Amino acid sequence: MKVTAERIENHQIVLEVQIPEEQVTKAFNQAYHKLANKVNIPGFRKGKTPRKILETRLGIEAFKDEVFEIIVPRAYSEALKEQNIIPVTRPQIEVITLEEGSDFTFKATVIAKPEVTLGEYKGLTIPAVKYEVADEDVEQKLEGMRDRQAKMVVAEGAEIGNGDFAIIDFEGFVDGKPFSGGDAKGYPLQIGSGSFIPGFEDQLIGAKSGEERQIQVSFPTDYFVESLAGKQADFKVAIKDVKRKQLPELNDDFAKELGEFDTLEELKADTRNKLEEAARNRAEKDFRAAVVQKAVENASVDIPDVMVNERVENMISDFEFHLHSRGMNLEQYLKYANQSIEELQKSYREPAYQQVKTDLVMETIAKTEKIEVTEKDVEIEIVTMAAEYKTTAEEVKKIIVEQGRTDALVMAVLRKKAAKIVLDSCIKEE
Repeated sequence: MKVTAERIENHQIVLEVQIPEEQVTKAFNQAYHKLANKVNIPGFRKGKTPRKILETRLGIEAFKDEVFEIIVPRAYSEALKEQNIIPVTRPQIEVITLEEGSDFTFKATVIAKPEVTLGEYKGLTIPAVKYEVADEDVEQKLEGMRDRQAKMVVAEGAEIGNGDFAIIDFEGFVDGKPFSGGDAKGYPLQIGSGSFIPGFEDQLIGAKSGEERQIQVSFPTDYFVESLAGKQADFKVAIKDVKRKQLPELNDDFAKELGEFDTLEELKADTRNKLEEAARNRAEKDFRAAVVQKAVENASVDIPDVMVNERVENMISDFEFHLHSRGMNLEQYLKYANQSIEELQKSYREPAYQQVKTDLVMETIAKTEKIEVTEKDVEIEIVTMAAEYKTTAEEVKKIIVEQGRTDALVMAVLRKKAAKIVLDSCIKEE
């Protein structure tokens, strides 16, 4: 096999591969046997049809297609290995000559993985990251605890105000007809939450328990349910109760009710300690990110657009999966956010570029440092993932194998080990 490589702009490489005539003849014979065992020809047992008759019935192009499938995948793989090329796209194959009795020549055009020129990545001096915990942070945390322990009590005779919960029965109509999802009974609507159509909550202010109100609003023009977008809606609303949060007093009794403390001061001290621990963890995480980012900034690489585009699409797919878990699809989100798919893609482009560059730099460091990934390394990573997702290592491993992500996992571990070299050698400037 003869291989030549022409490197053109934007990391595009054209491989020309020439397969010797003897291999082509062998492949045509294999193609004949393969087709003969696939096709039923009247008067002949399967696999015993003479080649000339099979060619007449199927056409020579059918033979050439089989020869292509027999030769090209393996030849292409060997050509990549010979030329030391790692592609980042599927090849575009062009057949130059494919005739029995002569050499078979084809071209494969690919985008190659770019080469990274490393800068300084060991012994980096990076300023320490510190986050302080203020008294206001502790107070805010305690207020959150009070809010979670609050009781909802009926406000007898009270008028609905901002922040109150109106317990309502309602039924909505568009063009005089009820619409799906437009009714409920005993619904606890917090006034000012913005959870209903704009203007709905405002029209309940001042009402009391036992009252009924007619509310008229318009759905936003970009409302995610297309049939309702921009439409006027009329609601019949019956106020069943007005409830307000009753916050517990912040005192020793409150601390005791939490089950761990005897005094409010103990609760405050514990809250501060936990906030300070969280601040230290966040600072360490951000410091480590800054170290890796510096190593990435010190490197230079010309990244093909196709790699960034692919990462953008992966990020959007992940986002779409997240939307599905919240009962929304991407089309609905884009309407709600008044954003086009092109604008969403553009917003992801810079973080996608940074992710791709970081991956390439870490992989190059791994190659430079001759890092290898062992089976034990992979097992440890699977156990870590299982703990993170609160499942078993066996289940994680099963999903990885089923989704064909084993190689991706190995590369992720490789990049982690490379990052560890960068981090272990860095100097924290206090």
